[in-house]
Amino acid sequence: MSTSLLIKDTIHMEIETFKRPKDMRRLKEGHVAFSGSPRQHWTDPSKVILVADPYSRNTFYYEFRIDDIACVQELPNLVSPEEEVIPMVRVWVKKRSLALRCTPFIVEETV
Repeated sequence: MSTSLLIKDTIHMEIETFKRPKDMRRLKEGHVAFSGSPRQHWTDPSKVILVADPYSRNTFYYEFRIDDIACVQELPNLVSPEEEVIPMVRVWVKKRSLALRCTPFIVEETV
């Protein structure tokens, strides 16, 4: 599976970036951080896709419900050799939330 299917033009999503929380310790106690490039979910507007490493050959993505995300922090953007800019973020997701991790692979015989 080509990662180009995961890398799409950035469009406005319903997630807003927030300033750093006052009590970072409390945020870390109840949430887990994930980093990647955000994408709007293909079929469900209440979810977001987070591509972990958009330019890696072995990339994967997370799927989170927007309601489970407490905080979004902007990270430095990635720039491809073709000068395509990919935004990167860190999302803080509530612990015990149900999420999905999808890892594409090539189907072959196992030895």
